[in-house]
Amino acid sequence: MTDRAKSPIPRRDLLVAGGAGAFAALMVGMAYAAVPLYDWFCRTTGFGGTTQVARSAPGEVLDRKITVRFDANIGAGLPWRFEPEVTSIEAKLGEVVTVHYRAINLTARETHGIAGYNVTPLSMGIFFQKINCFCFTDQTLKAGEKRDMAVVFYIDPKMAQDADGKDVDTITLSYTFHPQRDAQRPVADNVPAGRPGRI
Repeated sequence: MTDRAKSPIPRRDLLVAGGAGAFAALMVGMAYAAVPLYDWFCRTTGFGGTTQVARSAPGEVLDRKITVRFDANIGAGLPWRFEPEVTSIEAKLGEVVTVHYRAINLTARETHGIAGYNVTPLSMGIFFQKINCFCFTDQTLKAGEKRDMAVVFYIDPKMAQDADGKDVDTITLSYTFHPQRDAQRPVADNVPAGRPGRI
């Protein structure tokens, strides 16, 4: 054996290898954290038209009115008709409003869908406060079934003081239903009838 083969690995090589390994681990961790961090960022700032979730009505209602338009879309492969009960309303800032959308299954079989949404102008998403909504909830419609689904919301009165919100007089709430292969059912529902399950 030569002296070169017996020599220990230099300390700086170990530091470089350790640093590269730590960097790779950090990048993997950031990749896993990216989606929840982006979701949190959008919900906090209203970025991309992401609406806010309110727990209760605001403390004040202003006289200023905003026209709220309602849009309904169906993704490819979902045989439903989907439409709002009205295409637009006028709402005062801070006024709690309930609007219904109707979905109709046009097939002779049970189908499943899930809705996503956005608000335009995108900068107004932070002021659009939803109290109740059917979005991101699996909807199962039997053959020919009709279902009315409510959206309860208000437009935050803080919009009146916002530099971007002062000139906005129309906001559009748009929903798109996408097909789901099967509804998300609890595990207990998957046990055949008459057969006991284990917990």
